[in-house]
Amino acid sequence: MSTILESFKLDGKVAVVTGAARGLGQGMALALAEAGADIVAVDILPAEDTVKQVQALGRRAVAIAGNLGDRAAIPQVIATARQTFAHLDILVNCAGIIRREDFLKFSAKDWDDVMGINLDAVFFLSQAFCNDVVSRGGKGKIINIASMLSFQGGIRVPSYTASKSAVAGLTRLIANELAGKGINCNAIAPGYMATDNTAPLRADDKRSAAILERIPAGRWGTPDDLKGAVVFLASSASDYVNGYTVAVDGGWLAR
Repeated sequence: MSTILESFKLDGKVAVVTGAARGLGQGMALALAEAGADIVAVDILPAEDTVKQVQALGRRAVAIAGNLGDRAAIPQVIATARQTFAHLDILVNCAGIIRREDFLKFSAKDWDDVMGINLDAVFFLSQAFCNDVVSRGGKGKIINIASMLSFQGGIRVPSYTASKSAVAGLTRLIANELAGKGINCNAIAPGYMATDNTAPLRADDKRSAAILERIPAGRWGTPDDLKGAVVFLASSASDYVNGYTVAVDGGWLAR
């Protein structure tokens, strides 16, 4: 009889992680590798550092360079991953960008660029992943990376807010349609994390202080703070969790 801790193990699983070169994506890729998974690190940036760290953990890893803003390139990501691994079991849609500008001045390019990476890529990569899983009669786990702005409006980030609100809805839609086919789709909504995306906020002493004042934990989050959530949602421990967005926010939404 297996123990509860064994249900969190990912031995023999293969995880595709987008945005895996650095930040939250890299942290989650390493967490999955620590739990036993092999990793496909997808990023427009060089992901060799992630590959080396995964291999140092005794797991297999491959980097795939790809611009997820190019919709035509997305099916090739899954095809290339399958050239290395016989099956894909986990997809973490972490790649994302943000543009900051007043609503009245926000450009069409900033809207399209953000929506292309943050929403379109999530849909089309998830679709390709699910078709691959269903065609082989397997089981799959999708973990989308949402945001506090999946719940709130924010300021000066209209396309980011729209995309992350849509990610939460798409997560529920995928769960509704594919739970019966052996696929779990959930999301993680990180709070205010110390990443490149929040560098301008952290550099603004007044804004940073206001943010920290509202976080009950009293600190910015780190990639390590997402490790437990991503491993849980990728493992059999979460087999009856579907369509849910888990906030990892230091208590931000509780205020």
